[in-house]
Amino acid sequence: MKTLTILFLATLLISCSQPETIYLDELDLSSMTSGWGTPQINKSITNGPLLINGEEYKRGIGTHATSTFLIDLQGNALEFSARFGVDDASVENGSIKFYLIGDREIIWESDVMRKGSDARDCLVSLKGINKLGLLVADADDGIAYDHANWVNAKVTYKNSVPKPVEEVIEEAVILTPPPPDKPRINGPSLTGVRHGSPFLHRIPATGIRPMKFDVQNLPEGISLDAESGILSGIAPAKGDYVVKLQAINEKGSDEKDFTIRVGSNLALTPHMGWNSWYIHYDRVSDAIMREAADQMIATGMADYGYQYVNIDDCWMVKVSSDDPEIGGPLRSKDDKLLTNKRFPNMNTMTNYIHKKGLKAGTYISPGPNTCAGYVGSYEHEALDAKTFADWGFDFLKYDWCSYGRVEPPKSREDYIAPYTLMWGELGKQKRDIVLNLCQYGMDQVWEWGGNVGNSWRTTGDLGLAGGSGMPGFYNIGRSNADHWEYAKPGNWNDPDYILIGWVGSAIKMGEGVKTDLSPNEQYFYMSMWSLMAAPLIFSGDMAKLDPFTLNVLCNHEVIGVNQDVLGKQGEIIREEGDQMIMVKDLADGSKAVGLFHVTGSATDPLDHFDWGDRKSNKMTISWEEISMSGFLRVRDLWRQKDLGEFEDGITLEVPYHGVQMIRISDE
Repeated sequence: MKTLTILFLATLLISCSQPETIYLDELDLSSMTSGWGTPQINKSITNGPLLINGEEYKRGIGTHATSTFLIDLQGNALEFSARFGVDDASVENGSIKFYLIGDREIIWESDVMRKGSDARDCLVSLKGINKLGLLVADADDGIAYDHANWVNAKVTYKNSVPKPVEEVIEEAVILTPPPPDKPRINGPSLTGVRHGSPFLHRIPATGIRPMKFDVQNLPEGISLDAESGILSGIAPAKGDYVVKLQAINEKGSDEKDFTIRVGSNLALTPHMGWNSWYIHYDRVSDAIMREAADQMIATGMADYGYQYVNIDDCWMVKVSSDDPEIGGPLRSKDDKLLTNKRFPNMNTMTNYIHKKGLKAGTYISPGPNTCAGYVGSYEHEALDAKTFADWGFDFLKYDWCSYGRVEPPKSREDYIAPYTLMWGELGKQKRDIVLNLCQYGMDQVWEWGGNVGNSWRTTGDLGLAGGSGMPGFYNIGRSNADHWEYAKPGNWNDPDYILIGWVGSAIKMGEGVKTDLSPNEQYFYMSMWSLMAAPLIFSGDMAKLDPFTLNVLCNHEVIGVNQDVLGKQGEIIREEGDQMIMVKDLADGSKAVGLFHVTGSATDPLDHFDWGDRKSNKMTISWEEISMSGFLRVRDLWRQKDLGEFEDGITLEVPYHGVQMIRISDE
């Protein structure tokens, strides 16, 4: 009887326990995602005070769209209360919506909030809810300047304390087998060059070193360094020169036919290389560029065909800057471009890169200044094109930036004009310079970009792309995929760079952090870009290339799909539910197929959260769907292994947010 009384009293005590409160800033926010780096406690995302329309708050979380946080309430919460609004550090176009999602249902949402709006209040019942999702979303106009504040945000609960939902950590399984000790020549089987231009090609070959190289049937004017495998010289007369590349080491040899096509077209396969922007931003320097070239060789990336080492913005002099390192006169007395002090001599830097058999790229805007505020090419196009050639550059990214402010476009011709001008000036140089149009897909650039350049961005910056059920790269890639008909040798749709490994926040231009993409998402990313015949330009930290990242970047069979000489972009043939299938025709008559596991909608607030139900998916591809028939051979490209012969089709298990990338052939 005494025991029963004690139990009754204990139960009564628990049932009568008083509600408690925990503030958002008291929780571990390490799993809180933000479109601009780590959320800030008791300050704005820009590290200033929490200010909403002039009113300062001492307690809260400063974040940036798109931002998510999932809290485990264990069914014991009573209510959520907070004030919210756009931080005053935003600009006029900052616009945000705030959501509360309870167990996969929207239980509260705000109106569109803008800079200058008064802070609003929310008070929402949480009774019976197990998981609460906090979402800060853009208002369908991009995430730029979407600085958001949750202030005095708290959960009232009984018994068990709310805690963040633990992040699911996916094992980083390396699928790509290591290269054999015996030589294997990788990369494309042809390259384009113009008559009389400098020729440079490093034979990409894996295998143990030392290795010797030989080339049969080399045209006059081009020679081989047998130790390094670097071909260099001056391009001969117009025509196709088929040579045989050979690589020999103590374990054996390999050979490959390679065509040097001398004509008017460059970039006959998509560009491969590295760009400084998403890791170094305005910190880029001569030393960083040289280190990137060193790492391209040391890590073996160059042995798979990566060759361009490209500076992005911030190498010039910054307009109106009083910083002695980056400020000063914008041009010389004879109007030539000047570099800032971080780049003491462009010629010696490009020579350093070229001696490794690699190529050097640069960047500028057709406007008076670049996106980061450094001097542009406006009204100096001819001189700048000559300067780039004289400096030894092989690639130019030409970024719209400020051009629209000085030449507001009213017609398609206005959009084309700056690129036509630079394209023409580059064509006059005695040096081949590949031109990349960076103008974010304006005026359906895919319809005309091939007339004035070699590749063109089809969307806004990938680093600024918001995610949803899928990460931001998917939304960019999916948009790019729609333009498959416009890609061909020398003309490529460009969905922006490969952001894996260590990358920095694009909005904050911050130091690099390890990607938050899951391993399967990274395989998805590289597979999609390869099937789309997109330029393979990595923009992470070259000094922090770990084995997993290299396994994603350096699979010669996956890259072979991207570099296939037929030059066709893959086409989506099925898109339903959580399945997407993309097919790419290859020069030998086979087909590369990507079976992709996708989830969610880019516009559905519920799909911004991982509700803990990650499942793989069985997907079937029939031979009829890809216009083939009979018994066909199937090869797993990531694992580089034959799966066997199959009649009518094949069914494969595709991991959550992952891919199965296969090659289907009749021999």
